[in-house]
Amino acid sequence: MAEHQNGNVRPPNGKVTESGSPYSINLESFGKRLKAFYTHWNEHKAELWGSSDVVAIATPPTSEDLRYLKSSALNIWLLGYEFPETIMVFMENQIHFLCSQKKASLLEVVKSSSKEAVGAEVVMHVKPKSDDGTSQMDAILRAIRAQSKKDGRESPVVGHIAREAPEGNLLEKWVEKLQNANFQLSDITNALSDLFAVKDSGELTNVKKAAFLTSSVMKHFVVPKLEKIIDEEKKVTHSSLMDDTEKVILEPTKVKVKLKAENVDICYPPIFQSGGNFDLKPSASSNDENLYYDSASVIICAIGSRYNSYCSNLARTFLIDSNAMQSKAYEVLLKAHEAAINALKAGNKVSAVYQAAYSVVEKDAPELAANLTKSAGTGIGLEFRESGLSLNAKNDRILKAGMVFNVSLGFQNLQKQTKNPESQNFSLLLADTVVVTEKVPEVVTSFSSKAVKDVAYSFNEDDDEEEQPKAKPETNGSVLPSKTTLRSDNQEMSKEELRRQHQAELARQKNEETARRLAGVGTGPGDNRSAAKTLSELIAYKNVNDLPPPRELMIQIDQKNEAVLLPIHGTMVPFHVATVKTVSSQQDTNRNCYVRIIFNVPGTAFNPHDANTLKYQNSIYLKEVSFRSKDPRHISEVVQLIKTLRRQVVARESERAERATLVTQDRLQLAGNRFKPIRLPDLWIRPPFGGRGRKLTGTLEAHVNGFRYSTTRPDERVDIMYANIKHAFFQPAEKEMITLLHFHLHNFIMVGNKKTKDVQFYTEVMDVVQTLGGGKRSAYDPDEIEEEQRERDRKNKINMDFQNFVNRVNDLWGQSFRELDLEFDQPLRELGFHGVPHKASAFIVPTSSCLVELIETPFLVITLSEIEIVNLERVGLGQKNFDMTIVFKDFKKDVLRIDSIPSTSLDGIKEWLDTTDIKYYESRLNLNWRSILKTITDDPERFIEDGGWEFLNMEASDSDSEASEESDQGYEPSDVQSESESEDDDSDSESLVESEDDEEEDSEEESEEEKGKTWEELEREASNADREKGNESDSEEERKRRKMKAFGKARAAPSSSAPKRAKFR
Repeated sequence: MAEHQNGNVRPPNGKVTESGSPYSINLESFGKRLKAFYTHWNEHKAELWGSSDVVAIATPPTSEDLRYLKSSALNIWLLGYEFPETIMVFMENQIHFLCSQKKASLLEVVKSSSKEAVGAEVVMHVKPKSDDGTSQMDAILRAIRAQSKKDGRESPVVGHIAREAPEGNLLEKWVEKLQNANFQLSDITNALSDLFAVKDSGELTNVKKAAFLTSSVMKHFVVPKLEKIIDEEKKVTHSSLMDDTEKVILEPTKVKVKLKAENVDICYPPIFQSGGNFDLKPSASSNDENLYYDSASVIICAIGSRYNSYCSNLARTFLIDSNAMQSKAYEVLLKAHEAAINALKAGNKVSAVYQAAYSVVEKDAPELAANLTKSAGTGIGLEFRESGLSLNAKNDRILKAGMVFNVSLGFQNLQKQTKNPESQNFSLLLADTVVVTEKVPEVVTSFSSKAVKDVAYSFNEDDDEEEQPKAKPETNGSVLPSKTTLRSDNQEMSKEELRRQHQAELARQKNEETARRLAGVGTGPGDNRSAAKTLSELIAYKNVNDLPPPRELMIQIDQKNEAVLLPIHGTMVPFHVATVKTVSSQQDTNRNCYVRIIFNVPGTAFNPHDANTLKYQNSIYLKEVSFRSKDPRHISEVVQLIKTLRRQVVARESERAERATLVTQDRLQLAGNRFKPIRLPDLWIRPPFGGRGRKLTGTLEAHVNGFRYSTTRPDERVDIMYANIKHAFFQPAEKEMITLLHFHLHNFIMVGNKKTKDVQFYTEVMDVVQTLGGGKRSAYDPDEIEEEQRERDRKNKINMDFQNFVNRVNDLWGQSFRELDLEFDQPLRELGFHGVPHKASAFIVPTSSCLVELIETPFLVITLSEIEIVNLERVGLGQKNFDMTIVFKDFKKDVLRIDSIPSTSLDGIKEWLDTTDIKYYESRLNLNWRSILKTITDDPERFIEDGGWEFLNMEASDSDSEASEESDQGYEPSDVQSESESEDDDSDSESLVESEDDEEEDSEEESEEEKGKTWEELEREASNADREKGNESDSEEERKRRKMKAFGKARAAPSSSAPKRAKFR
């Protein structure tokens, strides 16, 4: 849709120029695509490559014109960058490059990859600046003749791009040499088109990012801009709209799209047409006429953007107070456009796409068939129009998954009965970027709506009364009010009303999505509790002969075999220390010492059966054993040894159990000669390494495929693979004391002996030191002012160092790991709010893709795309704060609650949730979400039939109080849940492999019945029981009299003295 559409585009991620380039070639992608190039060449040599023995690609010099060239497309596809004034010659066993010294030095790295991928040797021919390259060209031609002679052919066939005219002295000289070399020349344009047709995952990611930018510009800039122009009745030219839109595309942050501006470009200058002058050809342009928006007018907008050189396109038609003919024509076009998109299925012929659209028009509006465009679009990718992939009625190529199309359909040169020449002629156009998949086509520009209710605007002008009644029915839904009513305060929609309408639409979409997910994935009944962990078989001695020889019948500790040997009936009986639950000692009045050992007995509430005990179900287990000794020193030593050994075994088994669940990570490839690692020194890490020594700072390094953090201690090292990073955050210090980098991972890793999905590296920006005894210092104290300035400078320097590190890593990710879609995200502090996500209050901040809290531990990282709905609880009723419950799409996952959010943050949170397309509800009470989710997963069909999530709609429930009361009975507030239930839940997931802290708590809090009692304790309890029994035998009057007497004494105490406790005997 520009004047020059058949040439090459300057790639947004840079071009290799004579002044050199800091960029490096992705060798993995190069090797994979070079292999695909040779495979395609060999398999389709006769029908597509013209039986070429050699392929010669000559890339012209740079140009300021916006154009697309096959030669440049091959450069970008194969090498990642455009190499202007470069000649590439592909032969069976050699690849020749003719270029400048700077380009040659960058291309040196592909030699080994080329040899590994296709067995071809790379030969560099460096052209001096003052030379025309004749000698180097002769060397390449000699190599071509040598291969031809070796293959037994006199005249080799050289494939080239015949449609590209030579530009510049180098290419003109090269074409002249080829034509005079007595070679057969063959055009390979169609072969390259077929090679580029099916995109890999990295290419599709680039297309989708470009499409998201395009649709975001249309939705968040073009549409509001047009509405404002019409509302304020401004006179704005099409060309000025084109310029403004182009600037927004080149600065994605203006529409809140987080893409690097240097990677973004336009596909063509944006097109705006109105006032009866319409051109639906790709070469159309925006003229200098004013935008025409009177009654029964049409406005066509078409924009296209590129990301990393990959194109996307979008076109929309806006109807202003449309008449019946215009409305019908648009509805037919919309239906035909959808039919064309639905026909883009793998295995279909390309011609079926246009035929599907034409059939709709022929059936619903045969009078418009002659005005339908002759094509339904074309393939799109590195080129805006990929030759050979035109969606017309004659193309019999087969569609394949991975192809991308610009589905563009329109009616041209339509006419309606009116006296106004500017609205008499009109055209309609719709275009979307669509990816062909194995199943349903994916419309990647669907973010911008083309529904009638979103493009038809009603103005109800008085000057065209005869067409008013016909236009009215077509303008239902979200329409633009008339110019007179648009500025009326009475009819202007409030922000809350717009938000309510958007939330209603989100509710419908969310219920449909949930219904599809529940229907597609069977979720059986069951709660969210994890199964009890099993303990591997722990064997102290494999054979009786392995037991140590008995010295005396005394308790012995075998630390080597991790066993406790107890003398029982004159025999030393071994027990593995892991079977010991608690061990304690005490001394009686006769100086006798007792050691008491309690064992883990499987099958009880706190010790469920594991795989080991289920083998021996008929076994009898020893629960408790006590020994008496006259040697207190020996008893104390035994108890200490057992506790120490047990602590070591429990820690080892706990770490082994944690590591058993880890996913195997790739091995870190250290940065070698290609580039030095990107370093950021003097960082602390959270979670910290274990050990009791002094904590040390370390250095974070970015290597080839991951990060490495290490300190001066050899055992303190953490590797984080780029492929394992789910989210990366950079939070500079503003009101906090630290600047940090935070990584939220897909899979757990071990930091020291801790298993974690969140790893953070930070630096304190100022020393937390308070001067003692100095008194209050003056605000004008020069030393104080100088100290504050030093602190500001230090904070700014640290923030800048972190920012430089982040920028360099982002560049690395953008060049070599585009398929991972990684980029450091920065929290949006202005949208933050206070709340209690765990136990302490914290400042929670949204980012573009997450909701995070990265200062207090445990950290909070919630991925927005994993959220099903949000329920705002305890809203209203004069509450000073409210709670937020986040329900995840995985119903087996517990909900997350953020408590005690100030009510002043309510509107801001609603606005943020609405702009991020998250459906939220409000309720006056806290709900029992575990019960609700269990009900949904047990009977998903009933949940869908009952309206899905609409039971949470407080407004709907208020309109029917009886239904509200019935529905509320099914859900209990979460704080009603008894403590015993929560304790049972915790106990169900307990394991024999428990932490040291759990062990100490268990040993201190065990009940007296479980511990066992001495004779003295039993006698004391019996006497107490007798005393209580005597009290119970007293008469009721006697008990009341004693109680009143004690109560009277307590009340009679003087107010000045401390009150005495009432005593009950």
